[in-house]
Amino acid sequence: MRRGVGPKQLGSPLKQTLSPQARRDKAARDLAYANSPARKKKRAENQRLRRAAKKAGKNIDGMDFDHKDREFKDVSKNRGNDGQGTKKEGKANY
Repeated sequence: MRRGVGPKQLGSPLKQTLSPQARRDKAARDLAYANSPARKKKRAENQRLRRAAKKAGKNIDGMDFDHKDREFKDVSKNRGNDGQGTKKEGKANY
């Protein structure tokens, strides 16, 4: 077994190994973040845009909305600032 990797984690390199208490704490933090006013606003905007695009007949399966370019893109293209990395983006609001 590799060092620092739990026995249930060998098949999934991205899964965190957390104690039960840490897992509960993280779930509470994640839920609080997901339900923050800013995240609710972003989620509502995404839902509006997706519904409007589907109604207009666009095929947006497997696509995410890019808030900077204001268009739907492939998930892979929408990650990491179009291949430029995330350091340049900073805390930009768009």
